[in-house]
Amino acid sequence: MGRISIDEALDHAGTGPFQRRLLGIFGLVWTADAMQVLAVGFTAASIAASFGLTVPQALQTGTLFFLGMLIGAYAFGRLADRVGRRNVLLLTVACDAVFGALSVFAPSFTILLALRFLTGVAVGGTLPVDYAMMAEFLPSKSRGRWLVALEGFWAIGTLIVALAAWAASVAGVQDAWRYIFAVTALPAILGLGLRLFVPESPLYLLRGGRGEEAKTTINRVLVANGKPALEAGDELVSPPHAASEGVFSGALRRRTVMILVIWFLVSVSYYGVFTWMPAKLAGDGFGFVRGYGFLVFVALAQIPGYALAAYGVEAWGRKPTLIGFCLLSAAGCLLFVVSGVDIMVGASLLIMSFALLGTWGALYAYTPELYPTAVRATGMGTAGAVARLGGLLAPSLMALVVSEGLGVAIGLFAGFLVVSALAALAIDSETRQASIA
Repeated sequence: MGRISIDEALDHAGTGPFQRRLLGIFGLVWTADAMQVLAVGFTAASIAASFGLTVPQALQTGTLFFLGMLIGAYAFGRLADRVGRRNVLLLTVACDAVFGALSVFAPSFTILLALRFLTGVAVGGTLPVDYAMMAEFLPSKSRGRWLVALEGFWAIGTLIVALAAWAASVAGVQDAWRYIFAVTALPAILGLGLRLFVPESPLYLLRGGRGEEAKTTINRVLVANGKPALEAGDELVSPPHAASEGVFSGALRRRTVMILVIWFLVSVSYYGVFTWMPAKLAGDGFGFVRGYGFLVFVALAQIPGYALAAYGVEAWGRKPTLIGFCLLSAAGCLLFVVSGVDIMVGASLLIMSFALLGTWGALYAYTPELYPTAVRATGMGTAGAVARLGGLLAPSLMALVVSEGLGVAIGLFAGFLVVSALAALAIDSETRQASIA
């Protein structure tokens, strides 16, 4: 009888058809979630026109959506550590599909607010559990690259919602927000059926004393990737790990505080830019830098940002990549502040899009590796909740600061991103090619 750890089995399985299928299934819903989140900015002007509101009033849909995400991220992250990743994934994606689709038919602004809140709860629960689960099916040597690849589906969602908003604008349709919400609901509806084919995390099963089920799942991974299954006498064993009361226990407290600071400040900066900028560009813009068409180019700039982050987390490490992208994001914000001509404004927006999404890629690859299996989904859920708090505060902060000038607000975000880089520097762990316990 051989004793084999989960990490050894996953390293032997490598990455192949099983992980590619998993990436496609998770990526489809990740695309849907990106579209739901960014629809806040792309629908505000249309919602305002439909219900006779100002754009800041219409952005209340974003406030309620992010409040829902905050609640969903924390609650479902904890639930996933108690009842399993798979059950929570199925529940949250089902709610995402249902409430997202119902948003299309909202007869009043009040009902729309309620539906966006419920959609936000579902989306908030989906995001952290996706990453915790994906991490637990990947070998250590390529985990970072694959996690950034999953985050890269955010760029696809951003591009699709930008194209949908552009098409609705060009067509001049009435109540364009209904068409945009219809497009955003579609991937979640498709993804719900595919989630049924995702097995429970073997690490979660093993930690819960369900060794035979964990072995069955590992054999499924091995066979799918063309490797021989474990023999009948082989026993899966848990990797050694330090006992932990929770994400704020002594051993984890410092890294939790620092990573939460980063999630909050990056979130405020990202959502501050991308909830206001679509409405700004749809209106007066900045000279030739205006309209939803330019936002398509802004969305396209995210893709190379993810590609560089995917390379960097494996070649340079998680911390250096995260720090570098935070500083580059800050530089993009500062370029916007000092820009005197339209072409420089356009360049700064492209740099911000490229660098902020690279920051998210590195952050999502790094965070789940900082926590042991027993609290991984909780750690991701807590980080997600803090990020949604940032998203919740960002529109209000922008409304407050933008009265002093949009450049002042963007300059404030540059400061936030520099602080984020300093917080990353203070984290006490580099997880490149490290096993997850």
